[in-house]
Amino acid sequence: MKKSLINWCGLLGIVSLLSYAVAVIFSPIAYPGYNWMAQAVSDLSASSAPSKRLWEQLASLYGVCGVVSVMMVCVFIQGRLNKILRLGIYLFAGMNWVSCIGYAMFPLSDKGNVGTLQDTMHIVVTVLVVLLSILSLIIIMFGGYRDRRYHSLAIWATVSLSLMFIGAVGVGIVPVEYFGIPERFSVFAATGYNAVLGAYLFGGFHEKDT
Repeated sequence: MKKSLINWCGLLGIVSLLSYAVAVIFSPIAYPGYNWMAQAVSDLSASSAPSKRLWEQLASLYGVCGVVSVMMVCVFIQGRLNKILRLGIYLFAGMNWVSCIGYAMFPLSDKGNVGTLQDTMHIVVTVLVVLLSILSLIIIMFGGYRDRRYHSLAIWATVSLSLMFIGAVGVGIVPVEYFGIPERFSVFAATGYNAVLGAYLFGGFHEKDT
């Protein structure tokens, strides 16, 4: 299959994941005393975080590349896959928009200002992102497992959803000094699946089978 510009845009999903990973790994350099095992990733981009500027530089490709990639996926799958899979992917794209815009508008503020409108909206955005992520992945799993041609999409969705649940459960049971470890399972799950969809777009979603 000759690749179109839309197919090549799928690589942006992988770029998004790499940009996010680089920001998570290297932003702590600009945050004296940051303990990745105990602190959340969102602390690195908080309004008052000393690492905020470095985070914004390293993660500059994360949001825009992720959104462009998943929107090109939505364009490409028109008339392809099956209705359930398409619905799940559309919801996943919506989650990306909520995440990209919501966290940019309402970054975590100073820890001493918990209860402010900014922090409240940050929590609201997080809840919406989590709910949309779970719902979209479940729908993708349902649509993928019922059609053998798309089992791999469903398997990747299962892995991503499992990572989210491992992170959520782990955050609730591990000692506070290890909070950051399971939390990272959750934050990388959705970004990782976006990269998976980008890779499928680049490959044409096995177009000969669609």
